[in-house]
Amino acid sequence: MAHIALSTSASATLLLPFNRGAKQWTNKLFPVFPKRYGTGFSLFPNKGVRFVGSGVTVGNGGVVEISEGEKAPRSYVWQDNKKPRVCILGGGFGGLYTALRLESLVWPDDKKPQVLLVDQSERFVFKPMLYELLSGEVDAWEIAPRFLDLLANTSVQFFQDRVKLLHPADHLGMNGPSRSSCGGIVHLESGLRIEYDWLVLALGAESKLDFVPGALEFALPFSTLEDAHKVDNKLRTLERTNFGKGSPIRVAVVGCGYAGVELAATVAERLQDGGIVQAINVDTIICPTAPPGNREAALKVLSSRKVQLLLGYFVRSIQRVGNAEASEKLTDSGAVPGIAAEHDHEKYILELQPAERGFQRQIIEADLVLWTVGSKPLLPLLKPGDKPHELPLNAQGQAETDETLRVKGHPRIFALGDSSSLRDSNGKLLPATAQVAFQQADFAGWNLWAAINDRPLLPFRFQNLGEMMTLGSNDAAISPSFIEGLTLEGPIGHTARKIAYLIRLPTDEHRLKVGISWLTKSAINSVSSLQSTLTVKSVQTMTEADNTDRHQPSRTAIGTNQWSRCRRSERERSSDAGIRHRLVASSGLAGLSHALQQQQQQVSHQPLFFGLNGNGVREIVFVQKPSAINVFVL
Repeated sequence: MAHIALSTSASATLLLPFNRGAKQWTNKLFPVFPKRYGTGFSLFPNKGVRFVGSGVTVGNGGVVEISEGEKAPRSYVWQDNKKPRVCILGGGFGGLYTALRLESLVWPDDKKPQVLLVDQSERFVFKPMLYELLSGEVDAWEIAPRFLDLLANTSVQFFQDRVKLLHPADHLGMNGPSRSSCGGIVHLESGLRIEYDWLVLALGAESKLDFVPGALEFALPFSTLEDAHKVDNKLRTLERTNFGKGSPIRVAVVGCGYAGVELAATVAERLQDGGIVQAINVDTIICPTAPPGNREAALKVLSSRKVQLLLGYFVRSIQRVGNAEASEKLTDSGAVPGIAAEHDHEKYILELQPAERGFQRQIIEADLVLWTVGSKPLLPLLKPGDKPHELPLNAQGQAETDETLRVKGHPRIFALGDSSSLRDSNGKLLPATAQVAFQQADFAGWNLWAAINDRPLLPFRFQNLGEMMTLGSNDAAISPSFIEGLTLEGPIGHTARKIAYLIRLPTDEHRLKVGISWLTKSAINSVSSLQSTLTVKSVQTMTEADNTDRHQPSRTAIGTNQWSRCRRSERERSSDAGIRHRLVASSGLAGLSHALQQQQQQVSHQPLFFGLNGNGVREIVFVQKPSAINVFVL
């Protein structure tokens, strides 16, 4: 069977986009290159030749075979088979940072490995800052840069694909390790086969929703960039739907660990008086593993934002029902009737079962259900029939590793992050957190260097640097481990957290770009805040000085945004001399609706005129005085 190889060498006829310089040539050679990876497309339809590569590759090296017919083996061909071949599955904190660590080490010329990174997404996601997408503090590119951009100046190659099967060939037999020409083979969903000498399992985990009836169909997880976009779009839809109706948006957050508390605090801040957030947890406390200072700070913020905590309950089922059905179910369960009828869209009914005695079963309604409990590792299946090659897994589906992060019985396979099961010196299982994965990546990179160069491997020792959590815009809690009992809260904690995460971003180039972006936003927000403060004071002074002018309505524009006026007749102006000016700060369309309704209740038969800026109304200042009523849109 004839094969055609695509490589980056100068003598190659066709070029793949292995580096930025070849991109413009690639566009000319493959003008219809598909956006979906893992799907073959015809290069020469009449010749029966098909492209079988899956994804985009960067770096100097790597060959993808194109074969006649679809039954021929499709393999990824490394540039130099004499150099070690390292395949890293998963581009999260464990996988990406291991690749970058390997790139930063000093290698002998003949032993520097070829590194291939495989991930199902085209972007690395800094997951601890997904909540800031909902609050609008960060942009997607800042916390989810493309692998192509991060690896552009390295020799690391990248493939976007999903792992299907794993066929290791380095298993330990009764008489010691078996010798093989390679460490094993990885099978991707596109059909591509990758032979490797060393393998790193860092596939992470996904949300587990299938153990509660209705959760998989009706609840939204919050663990990926796609999840964050879905939640943000759903909230925007609910804000538009409920605008002007006076009915709150009801959000149920299942789970009160770190993820659930951070999500509940962020959503509650966004909705403000226009929403009701209920957080459900099987434990009777929130964040049971958090330091006391973080837990107390979280409770304080949740209480100030009127988040309802339903502790000691677990969700038994979730149902999607219409308005009439929801109203009937809530009435039967003893809830206030008529609530469901206020909504025009479908809603969800959650049945809560008490986890301890003394609690009554509850039925609650929600417009949006957010799921933050349960996860399952994404370790690939083994090739059928290879029972002797099985990886040792624990009950959670994680690979059992020794203290050097190597999978037990497989000296050429390393596992870290959510894919590994490792205990600390006290015998306690290490948590599957970004901090653990980040530290393991450093050790995995070094131990790969040691194994390739026949040096002793280092045992992994986790150092707990403390715990951090966001509690909304300009609010966070940090408990550093090196100062016992210290907790930084509020704006100080928020600033310290952002600086810590800025330092943890993958590359120097990306850190610089994000740092400049954050500084620019901070400067703009500071100027805007100062301008708003000065404007409010100016309006107050104007109100006091203008008590004698009752004939000409006034209007003032704040900043560069659009403004609106509320005008009244002379009779109305003369009847409200006792109304004081007040400031109403609201966020989003629901807050605007609530503010305008309060205004209408105090002044009847008042024609209201208001405008929305390009990003939606965020703050409204009502200035009420005998001569005029002004509405300013910030």
